[in-house]
Amino acid sequence: MRPPEIEHSTKEERRNYIAETFRCRNNCELCGICQVYGGKEPLIVYENYIEGTEEFYEIARRYR
Repeated sequence: MRPPEIEHSTKEERRNYIAETFRCRNNCELCGICQVYGGKEPLIVYENYIEGTEEFYEIARRYR
């Protein structure tokens, strides 16, 4: 599923997308989501996307 575009989504839709896509799986050894984001919670990492001030892919690019 692609992230909702800022222009065509609400803050709540973007927040739900991040929460569902990057939800904690309670298995750190096999998951790696936290490691990708330097131990930061994805809802914090993507805060600007959720607020509508920065595109999802711009933020994701910084963590590649």
